[in-house]
Amino acid sequence: MSAVGLRRVGHKGADLIAPGNTLASFDAALAAGVDMIEFDVLRECGSDRLILAHDYEDAARRSPPTLADGLAHLASERFSGIELDVDLKLPGYELRVLDALRAHGLTERALISSQERSSLGALRAADASVRLGWSVPKLRRDPFRSPALAAPAAVVLETLRAVLPWQAGAAIRARRCDALMAHWRLITPRLVRAVRAAGGELYVWTVDELPQMRRLERLGVTGVITNDPRLFTALAAV
Repeated sequence: MSAVGLRRVGHKGADLIAPGNTLASFDAALAAGVDMIEFDVLRECGSDRLILAHDYEDAARRSPPTLADGLAHLASERFSGIELDVDLKLPGYELRVLDALRAHGLTERALISSQERSSLGALRAADASVRLGWSVPKLRRDPFRSPALAAPAAVVLETLRAVLPWQAGAAIRARRCDALMAHWRLITPRLVRAVRAAGGELYVWTVDELPQMRRLERLGVTGVITNDPRLFTALAAV
């Protein structure tokens, strides 16, 4: 646990320090003092290999490491105190990821997250003890970046804020997940209270501004996921 009580999570390792989902980015996150490293797992287009990449455009721009290479790196002694958020980008390879974590002795340190509730169900059925994170909302791109979509997205956002506390609490109590991984726009005091009352954890993505980190810390979220884990040093200094 970090000194300020907030779980410090590096997004894709430390994507603003070194290119994300790479071994170098994991090393940078470790040097910045994170408690947890988040990374993405995707099935390679045209093959059956599992790779560390956020999407197929990301994978096409570089030669991503394989899941096996990434887990071997994270299983080394240097990372022994670091937890992992293994984010599954698509359904269909959930049990292969679980087997890979077992093979590297990492299941106890891992939280497997997904936007796909079917993926969480498959994992829960395969291993009742595995920690699961439900990632919300189910989006591929941020609609607020488009002027045409911003207004309708704001309406949808208010609806999600209203129903998510109940949905998250019910999912955690039913053991469909152990944690909620929520976009920062969805975070409300009511959501924090609901997740806490259900006995779950609440991780917020992706936060790259110090004032917003301070606000979330005051609200009592479990952890913050950032591209720049160096911000946690400034947060602790306040």
